[in-house]
Amino acid sequence: MKQIIIYLTCLINCSLLSSQIEQNIISEDNIIHYTTYGKGEPILIINGGPGMNSEGFKHLAKIIGKTNKAIIYDQRGTGQSKMSEINTSTITMDLMVEDIEAIRNHLKLDKWIILGHSFGGMLGSHYASKHPKRIKGLILSASGGIDMGIFSRINIEARLTKTERDSLNYWNDKISNGNTTLHAKLQRGKFLAPAYVYDKSFTPIISKRLTQLNSAVSQLVFQNMRAINFDCSKGLKDVKAPVLIIQGKEDIVDKITAETSANAFQNSKLVILEKCGHYGWLDQPKAYFENINTYLGKVKN
Repeated sequence: MKQIIIYLTCLINCSLLSSQIEQNIISEDNIIHYTTYGKGEPILIINGGPGMNSEGFKHLAKIIGKTNKAIIYDQRGTGQSKMSEINTSTITMDLMVEDIEAIRNHLKLDKWIILGHSFGGMLGSHYASKHPKRIKGLILSASGGIDMGIFSRINIEARLTKTERDSLNYWNDKISNGNTTLHAKLQRGKFLAPAYVYDKSFTPIISKRLTQLNSAVSQLVFQNMRAINFDCSKGLKDVKAPVLIIQGKEDIVDKITAETSANAFQNSKLVILEKCGHYGWLDQPKAYFENINTYLGKVKN
């Protein structure tokens, strides 16, 4: 990657509890937008998707930022991370790894902790396989896994009621036929969201999150994963840092995926949370953060 030109913008907002800093990194025609919360041990949070911005992860970053330096960023082509062209050449897993390295180099970090959620766990694992010496710790939160195996097993709609499936199909058809209004996206999200959470009162939060999908970016990422036959298990053998794998018992991600990930690392721990879906910090915040804080305490020492 060519030399990175830094500091397009910088917005600093300080509070008594933590500081929030937003910056852009410019690399050729690629803008990488990131935000940091708090001070201390640097933890990069890679959000799910693919094709989603980091907006829905501000809450998680603020909590982690109370005791650490939490970093979230918009993956290439999403949110405030802008590109002149979005195509098969510019949206790849390897280039997304380069973006992560650009952030680390900009922050002048030798090593850091990665927390990857859902697809973010897949990208985080890919990064770890390419740069094992940069990993001080790795948390895979409801991760999609280290290979393509999950795609032959996952069935999100199976977790919906018949009414929810019928309504979801209705709004999917509307969108496919050209109705791309926010209302249509919210309705689609409303009937898909229940699959992601154990406590259905969180459905509106997930429904809103689902409207933020950039379908073009999402499709290109999956296309690239198929093209490279995504499987980072070989490189993960070189990761010596401890790994925490945490997900819900009622997660859309099956236990086989979590166990496969756990077996790929030298030093891993698998935690399954009861009465919990895809978002541990929503369904089981106490248990979720207790496990993460215990893990972080060990990594820091």
